[in-house]
Amino acid sequence: MDNIRHKLALLPDLAGCYLMKNEDGTIIYVGKAKVLKNRVRSYFTGSHNGKTQRLVADIRDFEYIVTASNMEALILECNLIKLHMPRYNVQLKDDKTFPYLKITNEAHPRLEVTRRVIKDKAKYFGPYPNAYAAHQTKKLLDRMYPLRKCGVMPKEVCLYYHMGQCLAPCEKEVTKSAYEEITQNIAAFLGGGHEAIKKDLQQKMQEAAEELYFERAKELRDQIIHIDALMEKQNINTPDTKDRDVFGYAVDKGWMCVQILYMRQGKMIQRHSSAFPFYGEAYSDFMSYVTQYYSDNPALPQEILLPDTVIVGGAASVLKTEGKAVYSISEKDIAGAEEQPESQEEAALRAAAAEVAATAGIVDAAGGAAALQEWLGVKVLVPQRGLKKQMVGMACQNGRVALDEKFRLIERDEERTSGAALGLGQSLGLESLSRIEAFDNSNIQGTNPVSAMVVFIDGKPARKEYRKYKVRTVQGPDDYETMREVIRRRYERVLKEDLPMPDLIVVDGGKGQISAAIDILENELGLFIPVCGLVKDVKHKTAQLLVGDPPEPVALARDSQEFYLLQRIQDEVHRFAITFHREQRGKSMVTSKLDSIPGIGEKRRKLLLKHFGSLKKIKEAGIEDFRPLSIGDKLARQILDALKDEEPTL
Repeated sequence: MDNIRHKLALLPDLAGCYLMKNEDGTIIYVGKAKVLKNRVRSYFTGSHNGKTQRLVADIRDFEYIVTASNMEALILECNLIKLHMPRYNVQLKDDKTFPYLKITNEAHPRLEVTRRVIKDKAKYFGPYPNAYAAHQTKKLLDRMYPLRKCGVMPKEVCLYYHMGQCLAPCEKEVTKSAYEEITQNIAAFLGGGHEAIKKDLQQKMQEAAEELYFERAKELRDQIIHIDALMEKQNINTPDTKDRDVFGYAVDKGWMCVQILYMRQGKMIQRHSSAFPFYGEAYSDFMSYVTQYYSDNPALPQEILLPDTVIVGGAASVLKTEGKAVYSISEKDIAGAEEQPESQEEAALRAAAAEVAATAGIVDAAGGAAALQEWLGVKVLVPQRGLKKQMVGMACQNGRVALDEKFRLIERDEERTSGAALGLGQSLGLESLSRIEAFDNSNIQGTNPVSAMVVFIDGKPARKEYRKYKVRTVQGPDDYETMREVIRRRYERVLKEDLPMPDLIVVDGGKGQISAAIDILENELGLFIPVCGLVKDVKHKTAQLLVGDPPEPVALARDSQEFYLLQRIQDEVHRFAITFHREQRGKSMVTSKLDSIPGIGEKRRKLLLKHFGSLKKIKEAGIEDFRPLSIGDKLARQILDALKDEEPTL
């Protein structure tokens, strides 16, 4: 800390980026500031929330880079985050880049989905929030506009031509004007002009029906249905026709949710949502996300709208990071939008927030918007009233709803799992039921017998505690003796190493397996742990729970959470056991076939498998292929004959 104090005293009153390091010298957080001295000092003074406290507790050193402006600090921060990938920074991880639709710049253009936007004179549309949305849109456009589909020009027409989805430039001459018309139609459609296109299709459908071309009318009708299905979520319109990206965000319980509404030609066409934990200051981390987003997605809209308030726990409030946002009088509202003047209370809050932000040296909303605008070269606004403010508010509201849904799902999952474990314990007459250990055996007619154990704690799988067992003493398909061996080995180790004892042991099977497990536990190990068995029906599904000695069925409703928990346990232990058995069976098959050949020991077997890769490749090899392994022609012939003899006859 002495080193940090000395460095804090030397910090400059300039804009720049700071890099926090842990005791290993690894960069764990990158931030930007209007005034480095004030911002960096704020980490080591005053109180912080839990997330920031965790970050500060790991800081052992820092360094900084001075920049000439806020804009340069914004860009530098983005580059440093991508370079160092600090653990406490917000990082854009959604496939790194977003998908776009692209009309290629070729003599015979194609429509394709891409994640790379480059300067190749092609036309790009997007971004789309995910690949599914992009591919669905492309699928619809492929039905409507007959651009070339093939990557390499074929020698004759393909099926797409006969389906009316290609102009067949491979055999017919297609004019440049025809391609330009198609490109303009696609651009109009993707720009929000689908209503006009739909109206045109409806007219053509009526004409085809009147002329009794019912197949053509049906094709046009299907296209209209596809347009309606794809565009049904376009429920927001604005009087102008600008392309906008509208950002909003909400924070709660150490998580941030960023929402992006894509407005194209004045219509909302898509929405993208990202939720992630954040450790720094909320608005700075939000701006870091926005900067990374546009560094990876260079196809820019005409206007970007940013919020200047954050939603904390479902209530709107101006945070200390947000200063007074400025806007141009000519651009402050969309034409026709109703204005609501800022109240005195809002103005006072904004002025106070601006003062706090300036003191802390933080880039506020207005400063962040100005830096982003300077960097991107497009208009970036922080609207204060009117329709634009409502649009940003809707994005923030979506963020609040997404976070609330996330936490409710977590709570519901907690209730479902822990509640099911508690209910199961009550059904079995147990005071508590936290830890469950379940066993299953697997073999094929006694070959490669194995067993597996899974652990569930409070209704959730604890995969780090799963265990696999190779059965050592049992010969042949004896499920009871296998259960006795595995129970003995497991709980001898539990006693020897003082491992946690389970509240319940679950075995896959009925009375025989339960009795075998109880016998080992009570008569050999002196343990009195409840044991229950899960009996399957003819469809190999969980059918009944047995408990006690002698075992008796326990009545559980088939649609209860307790029964679902038992099903999950039985399915999981069976999956784990059968996977292990397949691994062992595969290894033994290779071992037995090669080891049975005279002259092939363990060393040569490993050498053969490493060189050829599999038994199949060894069988397909020629005599000369064995020579690089110092295996003579005689032994090579013996290997091939032995493997051939073991092949099944039909």
